Amino acid sequence: MSNYISEEKINELEVKANEIRETVIEMLVEAGSGHTAGPLGMADIFTAFYFHILNHQPENPDWENRDRLILSHGHIVPIRYATMAHAGYFSIEEAKTLRKFGSRMQGHPERERLPGMETTSGPLGSGLSQAAGIALGARMDGADFRTYCLMSDGEQDAGNVWEGAMFAGKNKLSNLTAVIDRNNIQINGMTEDIMPLEPLKDKYESFNWHVLECDGHNIEQFVDRVEEAKAIYEKPTVIIAHTIPGKGVKEIEFDYIWHGKPPKEDEGKRFIRELRTLGKNIEKHD
Repeated sequence: MSNYISEEKINELEVKANEIRETVIEMLVEAGSGHTAGPLGMADIFTAFYFHILNHQPENPDWENRDRLILSHGHIVPIRYATMAHAGYFSIEEAKTLRKFGSRMQGHPERERLPGMETTSGPLGSGLSQAAGIALGARMDGADFRTYCLMSDGEQDAGNVWEGAMFAGKNKLSNLTAVIDRNNIQINGMTEDIMPLEPLKDKYESFNWHVLECDGHNIEQFVDRVEEAKAIYEKPTVIIAHTIPGKGVKEIEFDYIWHGKPPKEDEGKRFIRELRTLGKNIEKHD
């Protein structure tokens, strides 16, 4: 049993994550474009952040003391929009304007367009450097908010990631926690076929990071790792979260084809039916 989150809260978050997955599917069907696998795979982690971990105020998104959440792999932003909508930053109906002309819900997040979005992302690999700069600035200002950076495993191919890792390690940015979505896929195949990343843990440790691993779908375990990171004072922490791309929809799980493919209307209806069945099973388990 976790010391940081109750069993009741865990069950509540699991139900919410499943609801958010449904919203993501509805958004993608309406948009007719966008990414499916990554957003579904990160639903549990985003739910844990916005409904338990983050110190934030949806009604006051620019609150000075808020924790900063940097999304480096911006293409999975549908899950962030959906989670923020459920958390009260804006309506779920607005979230369903994803990728429409004039919408604030662009295919990659834009900081100046949408309150609560800390950075504009597009080119993969830049988020960790941005987060490290924010964390260093917070230390210089004497601010006590924490900075979190979410990255994909595929973008570990980018050199800028390792420049940011060196910078954070050198400056012992203990107020920075990175989370790697280790789902093993990228747009044209499996990561270990395209550009092997292992031993990923050893690489970050060699850059003076504290490294933790977890099941990215076990909310209790993830929360425990985030809390452990807060207790590390001499170095930044990275959590390698092992996730299933397309989580919740069996026919697309671990299929890299769904990295950048949205469901068609009939597929979306089928996926949502499966998620609702899953949701009922979660509630029964409660």
